[in-house]
Amino acid sequence: MPFSTIDRSSDYFRIKLYTGNGTSQSITFDETKSMQPEFVWIKKRNAIDDNVVFDAVRGATKRIQTNQTNAETTYSGALTSFDSNGFSLGDAGYLNESAKTYVAWSFDANGTGVSNTAGTISSTVSANTTSGFSIVSYTGNGTGGATIGHGLGAVPKMIIIKGRATTYNWVVGHNSLSTNWGKYLTLSTTDAVETATNVFNDTAPTSSLFSIGTALGVNTSSSTYIAYCFAEVKGFSKAFSYTGNGSTDGSYVHLGFRPAFVMIKRTDSASQWVMFDVARNTYNLTNLELYPNGSDAEVAGARSIDILSNGFKARTTSADTNASGGTYVGISFASNPFVSSKGVPVCAR
Repeated sequence: MPFSTIDRSSDYFRIKLYTGNGTSQSITFDETKSMQPEFVWIKKRNAIDDNVVFDAVRGATKRIQTNQTNAETTYSGALTSFDSNGFSLGDAGYLNESAKTYVAWSFDANGTGVSNTAGTISSTVSANTTSGFSIVSYTGNGTGGATIGHGLGAVPKMIIIKGRATTYNWVVGHNSLSTNWGKYLTLSTTDAVETATNVFNDTAPTSSLFSIGTALGVNTSSSTYIAYCFAEVKGFSKAFSYTGNGSTDGSYVHLGFRPAFVMIKRTDSASQWVMFDVARNTYNLTNLELYPNGSDAEVAGARSIDILSNGFKARTTSADTNASGGTYVGISFASNPFVSSKGVPVCAR
């Protein structure tokens, strides 16, 4: 049995549904114990609009869009602050249009960041070593073999990077793509996995550093970047992989916890990135889809899964989630662990 080090996932990760009011509002998390987020990802549900990401290291009003290659922009009417138990919004339509519905996925990191000089490139890092999540800001030097401190004290299993001032694609590294991190995905496209030695420099991350090559999307000289790093934490998070079986009695993916959020990407063929969560679907089938690479409104689609007490199971033959022989990777965060830190089975909510 897996034993969790985190008994209450909501201490570190929250999902919040809300409705826009067209002016300004403060969004408060539902749980009684407060959590101040340092990372918030918001998507409009009932209309077309961009996926927008904010973090405390770059600053609350600075947005980047996961489905775009656009550089970072600043707008005072967007997310205006990270609060003690939620966040506040201005009048930006992509976050707070009147009568529109939204979902926000939020993580606790560790403030606005501190200097990290462990690598050949110094970084500013906000790291939560308990939950295995860090926000890393750095400036490229254009030199192959550069290393950057991530502050986790554990090996990241997934890293997402975007140039803040450039218009290159989002770059995603995942431990299941290749042992030497010589392959990568792009969060902003449907592209299959690609091979390149100049992205993560054919070098797997360590417990203190990740490596980058000379690819412009990760290391243009004098250009600024933001990286989101995820280490696995037993009972809380998992960077998974699986092979599809092409059946409605689909592949089961063991996580060791009941997932609150699941994001899946097929690697051997072009496909959507697909996101599910237990706030938008409170019971199975879990079929309300959103796509980080697209501006599409939420749909009750054909890529449904079942959320289980210790993992999830594909329930359709969709090529994006369960093609026979198709290869998939993704990441998931817990609603609650399967077994608590004291070895006691936890009842799923």
